[in-house]
Amino acid sequence: MKVSTLRALSPIDGRYADKVSALRDLFSEFGLIRFRVLVEVRWLQCLADAPDIGELAPLSSVMKDVLNHIVDDFSLDNAERVKAIEAKTNHDVKAVEYFIREQLGDGPETPILKDFLHFGCTSEDVNNLAYALMLRMARKDVLLPQMRELRARLQSMARQHASLPMLSRTHGQTASPTTVGKEIANFVVRLDRAQTQFRELAILGKCNGAVGNFNAHHVAYPDVDWSSLSRNFVESLGLEPNVHTTQIEPHDWTAEYAHTLIRYNTILIDLCRDVWAYISLGYFKQTIARDEVGSSTMPHKVNPIDFENAEGNLGLANALLGHFAEKLPISRWQRDLTDSTVQRNIGVAVGHAQIAMQSIIKGLGRLEVDPIAIGNDVNDAWEVLAEAIQTVMRRYSIPEPYEKVKALTRGQAVTKTMLHDFIATLEIPDEEKTRLMELSPATYIGLAASLAENI
Repeated sequence: MKVSTLRALSPIDGRYADKVSALRDLFSEFGLIRFRVLVEVRWLQCLADAPDIGELAPLSSVMKDVLNHIVDDFSLDNAERVKAIEAKTNHDVKAVEYFIREQLGDGPETPILKDFLHFGCTSEDVNNLAYALMLRMARKDVLLPQMRELRARLQSMARQHASLPMLSRTHGQTASPTTVGKEIANFVVRLDRAQTQFRELAILGKCNGAVGNFNAHHVAYPDVDWSSLSRNFVESLGLEPNVHTTQIEPHDWTAEYAHTLIRYNTILIDLCRDVWAYISLGYFKQTIARDEVGSSTMPHKVNPIDFENAEGNLGLANALLGHFAEKLPISRWQRDLTDSTVQRNIGVAVGHAQIAMQSIIKGLGRLEVDPIAIGNDVNDAWEVLAEAIQTVMRRYSIPEPYEKVKALTRGQAVTKTMLHDFIATLEIPDEEKTRLMELSPATYIGLAASLAENI
């Protein structure tokens, strides 16, 4: 039934519906059913290929095409048929099995195939693999491409502004200068590490029966190496086998997936807050959309809404991901159903993360560096050279260098003349005096430029 986005209960399916369209066929009810169908069909094909299961002959080319067609051409109408069956069975996975039986029809090969549908499986064998495939595809096809796009945008900015001096602030106070590019490069490096951990995370799956021991499999075919067959099947889906489980795959990898995404998102929150603050200082301007309104009452405003929107969505994503990580690995004995309703919300968390990344990418695209505003700040901050002066004094063994410069500068308006008069009194080589006097806040940036360029 089609529902207007204006009446959607969740913003994911309402206000932000167009932003998460890439996730819709993965995490929706349609997506879950589609992946369940895939797992059931691929398991049946795996059994047919097993030489030790004599009652199930190898599939003919025609039947291979039929089974592949069920998976490859699965449609919304098919999903609605599964839901209609579920309305009678009151069991979602069993409804998938009955749907596939219908699709097989009544050909000469189908009676035995129908008997081997869902062979030895518990519902969780199908569900855990379906969710694993969902999250694997979301990572590969949606999240990682967006992470790469965001990284490319930040890397470009870091290199473009690698040498642009900028006043640092520690504890909100003026500190040794940096460059615009170096501060952005810091985030690139942090995101790289988090992205690599997320990309390399192993996604696990199991197919070992009602309590994880191949009980039914073994009693039906005691001579089949079910552990190897199951392992090969799970690997054929692009997943890593988990052989030791209860009825459920214990979801530890899902918690790891959630935690690695939380860490990535947390770095983005830090980025959003820093950019927001730089916009507030006037270091960054935002390009103006002609018809955009920044305030309902103050016409002059151009708010940093993209970064605020992203921060809010990242918080929502992390709250949900945190619950998944804490809840899903816990199950009473062999299993309970508390994980089922929670897993259905995984797409919501991924959706909020996707919306946030889109907002950040959009926001970065609107930023324009204001070198005049940045230059005015750094050029007026002569106090930041106190660090440089006292450090050179240490090199030449001048007693109490820190204390002397502190007495000169702390709590006072520091000027170029004040510092130069002080440097002139120092018992250091003349070339060092000259070097310190040639130093300005804008040139006191250390290796910032090369650090930004070399990411």
